[in-house]
Amino acid sequence: MALTYYGYPKCGTCQKAQKWLDEHNIEYNDYHIVEHPPSREELENLYETSGLPLKKFFNTSGKKYRELGIKDKIKTAEEKELLDLLASDGMLLKRPIVTDGEQVTVGFKEEQFEEVWKQ
Repeated sequence: MALTYYGYPKCGTCQKAQKWLDEHNIEYNDYHIVEHPPSREELENLYETSGLPLKKFFNTSGKKYRELGIKDKIKTAEEKELLDLLASDGMLLKRPIVTDGEQVTVGFKEEQFEEVWKQ
């Protein structure tokens, strides 16, 4: 079964992740994270499946993140509010997000991809 891959074509980290997947002949469905971001429901599922803190899903180095002052909001906002915020703009999401429905990786670290996605 092919992985679901949410990335941004101009993102260097996403390019590295795609190159790794391609080099390892791993099939994936590529979704442009801004044009076709995960829905609110998909984000909630990704979050719950990943076991990661919700703040790990935010692109903390992004312009929108800084403009909206999310760094301060994360400290006090409820989970529902943060998920709504993430679902409102694909540029707020850390990328790439890769899933097979049972496992989720956020961002790209070669060691993590080796461990999680190498078949």
